[in-house]
Amino acid sequence: MAKTKSVYCCNSCGAESPKWVGRCPVCGEWNTYIEQVVSVKPSSAARHSHTLDGTKAQPLRLEQIDSSNEPRIDLGNAELNRVLGGGLVRGSLVLIGGEPGIGKSTLILQTVLSLRQYRTLYVSGEESARQLKLRAERIGYDNPDCYIVCETSLEDIMVHVRNVRPDILIVDSIQTIATDALESSAGSVAQVRECTAALLRMAKESGTPVLLVGHINKEGSIAGPKVLEHIVDTVLQFEGDRHYMYRILRSVKNRFGSTAELGIYEMRQEGLREVSNPSELLLTTNHEGLSGVAIAVAIEGMRPFLIETQALVSTAAYGTPQRSATGFDLRRMNMLLAVLEKRVGFKLGQKDVFLNIAGGIKVNDPAMDLPVISAILSSNMDMSIEEGTCLTGEVGLSGEIRPVNRIEQRILEAEKLGFRRIIIPHNNINGFDTSRLKIEIQQVRKVEEAFRLLFG
Repeated sequence: MAKTKSVYCCNSCGAESPKWVGRCPVCGEWNTYIEQVVSVKPSSAARHSHTLDGTKAQPLRLEQIDSSNEPRIDLGNAELNRVLGGGLVRGSLVLIGGEPGIGKSTLILQTVLSLRQYRTLYVSGEESARQLKLRAERIGYDNPDCYIVCETSLEDIMVHVRNVRPDILIVDSIQTIATDALESSAGSVAQVRECTAALLRMAKESGTPVLLVGHINKEGSIAGPKVLEHIVDTVLQFEGDRHYMYRILRSVKNRFGSTAELGIYEMRQEGLREVSNPSELLLTTNHEGLSGVAIAVAIEGMRPFLIETQALVSTAAYGTPQRSATGFDLRRMNMLLAVLEKRVGFKLGQKDVFLNIAGGIKVNDPAMDLPVISAILSSNMDMSIEEGTCLTGEVGLSGEIRPVNRIEQRILEAEKLGFRRIIIPHNNINGFDTSRLKIEIQQVRKVEEAFRLLFG
């Protein structure tokens, strides 16, 4: 019988200590050490370095390794393919995290059921086979080559993988899987780390891509040790406000593509619908004559879209004015308010400022600066921005409007949606032929010039 011992593991970086410590000496986080009961018996995967066919791995010279581009697996989902960098890479390990009820399992099940040319194995540790069947009937998909198994033992899952030999493996979720080599409970730091490492070895040796579903904690990060995100090849974050029907799929880490891509879905009764043109959902048409509304031309990854920026400025009812931002960085909003007060002369120190990005999404594009301050000033003066006008530009600390990237795509997107005027930074379209464009392009150097164009 294997002896057991108790160690303390950091929930942030996975470092181990024989006793509890308040601050982790590796990552510097406080109160992250959790006691774990582990077995001193080494796991079978740690004792053997054999591949799936029973042979030992052999070292190869660099010139012996085939560097040809292997075709990716088309998942039949344009948004998911874009975020993954063009499709699912064979032998990759993809982790999808998100809040409970946001639609992670629905997205994965809907995707694998549409892949009729591939054999898939869906391992569920949270739901029964009947629940998955009911969900598949609700979203209206069926696939005869999709196998469902409800299992939480890592060793049994490996047996099913050898028997079924799937082209794609799905594990929902990694926090429910446990291995017999460790005596700690499922979801612990040691179990999550060991199970993920075993699935990674299987994926690399067999070339089978693995999709993992992960929980997140109350801070919004993926539950389990931080080393979990280091092990996997791709980390996708599925986010969105459950009070809205929009869902955002972001790439946090991607070894096979860009991390700036973004996919947008609409949650419906029959499942998730891809949104090919997000501007049509993020814009409303009833803001004519209303103050505090500015249309921004933003870019996430390679796709431009227009989004509505809403601001409300009112006299502070209490001694300390309030500052609140939804979907925008609060610290950057405070910096923009300081620029308005110092460089332009608007006194907002004793007023409440509330900012909201319509649609319940979060945008990190620096080109949102000019629309944000325009919406704030519009609400402060109670003057509306002319309909058909959109803005883009980064604001510097001296009040200058700095150039932004991909300005041609932004202008073309605004023209396609019927906007008559766009305000952009000065000298941002050098070398771009604007003679055939129907939209009016106005260039500004400073914040004051933009305000004169907007409000006279």
